[in-house]
Amino acid sequence: MRKFWVAGGLGTGLVLLLGLLVIGTYVAAAGLAGVGGRALGLAKGAVPAAYQDLVQKWGTLCPAISPALLAAQLYQESGWNPKAQSPAAAQGMAQFIPGTWQTHGIDGNGDGKKDVWDPEDAIPSAASYDCELASYVKKAPGDATHNMLAAYNAGAYRVIQYNGVPPYRETQNYVKTITTLAKSFEAPRGPVAPSRQAAGAIYYAQDKLGTPYLWGGTGTAAQGGRFDCSGLTQAAYHSVGIELPRVANDQWNAGPHPKRSELLPGDLVFFAYDLNDPRSIHHVGLYVGGGYMINAPYTGAVIRFDKIDTPDYIGATRVTSDGAKALPAANAA
Repeated sequence: MRKFWVAGGLGTGLVLLLGLLVIGTYVAAAGLAGVGGRALGLAKGAVPAAYQDLVQKWGTLCPAISPALLAAQLYQESGWNPKAQSPAAAQGMAQFIPGTWQTHGIDGNGDGKKDVWDPEDAIPSAASYDCELASYVKKAPGDATHNMLAAYNAGAYRVIQYNGVPPYRETQNYVKTITTLAKSFEAPRGPVAPSRQAAGAIYYAQDKLGTPYLWGGTGTAAQGGRFDCSGLTQAAYHSVGIELPRVANDQWNAGPHPKRSELLPGDLVFFAYDLNDPRSIHHVGLYVGGGYMINAPYTGAVIRFDKIDTPDYIGATRVTSDGAKALPAANAA
C-alpha cells in the first residue's frame, strides 16, 4: 500500500493559504502567458526508458519531424505497445498495415530482417516513413510538419492537390492532435505557460477535503460523492470544461511537463513504480503549492493535503484543454 507524508498540523494553514495560491495562479497566467520556447529534445520521463534513445535518435532524421512529434505519433498509434494490432490489421508499435510495411519498413537495428513487432525496427520505420512523406510534399506551401502529417493521414497527392493541408475534417483534426500531443513529450526551453482553468479545478477539489476515499470512485450520487485519486482530478477538471481520461496513467499526457521547481497550483502530480517509465504511473494528485497536493490517497483515508516529495514522484503535467482533447482516449470517444 502506498504511504504518504500527511500534512499534520498544517491543514488549517494550507486552507487559509489556498485562496492566495489560486489568486497567484491567475496572476501567473496573466504575467507569463505565452512564455516558453522551442522545445529541445524529450521531457524527462515522457517516453519509456526502453524506447527513449530510439525516439531521440530517429526523431531527428529530417527537419519535418522531432523526437517529441515522433513520440506523439507512436503514443497515439499504440500507447507504446509493441504488440498492438488493430481491427484493420495495423500492426506493432507504429501500426503499419502489412502492405505499407513491406514497402516502407526498414531494418533499423541491422540484424538482417525488418520486423514490424520489434520496436528497434518499428520506431526507425515510422520516422523514415514520415520523412519520405515530407519529401513527397516538400514543394507544397505551408508548414512542412503539418503537410507531412496531412500526407500521413490523407495521402501526399491530396496535400499537393490542395497546396497544403486538405480541407478534410479528419485530416485537420489529425494534424492538430499530433502537434498538440507532441507538447506533452517536449522538454521546454523556458517556463511552461500557466493555465487559468487550474484555479477552478483547485476550488472544486478543495470542496472535497475530508470526503472518504473510494476505489473506483468518480463522485457519483450512487457512490456517495466519493472519489479515488484519478476520479478526483478528472472531476476537478471536468468542472472547468476539460475532459480528462479516467485513470492516472492516461492523464499524464494531457499537457506539457513543468520541472519540479516550476510547479504551479493546478498542476497534476504523478507517482510511479518505475521513475523511468510513465506507463508505471499508479497515482495522481492536484498540486496546490508549497510542496503539497490535494490528494485522495487510499482506502480508509479521506481526501486531504499531502506532500508531493516522496520517493515515487515521477513528475507533473500542466493540463491544457487542447492537450486533453488530443489524448487517444479522447479521440476514441
